[in-house]
Amino acid sequence: MRWHHPCLGIVFLWFMAGGVTHFTAPDFYLHITPPWVPWPLAVIYISGVFEIAGAIGILLAPLRQLAGNGLILLTLAVTPANIYMSMNPELFSEASEAQLTLRLGAQVLLLMCIYWSTRGKRWRTI
Repeated sequence: MRWHHPCLGIVFLWFMAGGVTHFTAPDFYLHITPPWVPWPLAVIYISGVFEIAGAIGILLAPLRQLAGNGLILLTLAVTPANIYMSMNPELFSEASEAQLTLRLGAQVLLLMCIYWSTRGKRWRTI
């Protein structure tokens, strides 16, 4: 139980920082967006808005679980970008194949952290 607050903090920082960088460094996200994604820049900006909204939402007890559900869906929606990177390591010379594989593993851990930190009665009054 003592890890719920730190985990919530990690989720908040992850998505708030990520959401902001969608607007401050969109070229990074354009680089990792699979070529089959339509209107990639619009998708990057929209996902940035959802990341920021989700980060704020998990701080508000009445919205925490709903925001957590949204962040889980968003994380699953960007999974193809991580798979694309892992399947095409030659396009991402700034990262090793091991780092790209670890990125997918980190995504699983992030999903667990989102779920765990946004569920239960313990959050309704905090």
